[in-house]
Amino acid sequence: MSLLGTIFGLFSCNAQSEKANSDNGFKSVEVEEFAKVIADTAVIRLDVRTAEEYAEGHIDNAINIDVQKEDFESKAKSALPKNKTIALYCRSGRRSKNAAKILTANDYTVGELNSGYKGWVSNK
Repeated sequence: MSLLGTIFGLFSCNAQSEKANSDNGFKSVEVEEFAKVIADTAVIRLDVRTAEEYAEGHIDNAINIDVQKEDFESKAKSALPKNKTIALYCRSGRRSKNAAKILTANDYTVGELNSGYKGWVSNK
């Protein structure tokens, strides 16, 4: 199985929220699955919270592009390679789903941390 096939396999799950978001072109996964995906150093980790939230704590090696800023899409397109999987998160999962929709509309392969950074911190 190819690396990309493996990543897609990790992002697939039977949970209802994940199935619902697969219609949008991305997968929402929980902390354990997200940790497996980002263990691959080829995967880009993207924090879509504000710079202030990012400064208070973030997942190691994540880059920060605030999805609430008007220039999110243009910054993302200039900073993120399309040939890599983007694993993104926000505080609780709402903003990251919006960011995932934007990125998948621009032909990115995207996975999203359903429970956000709050879920990450409480499970690590």
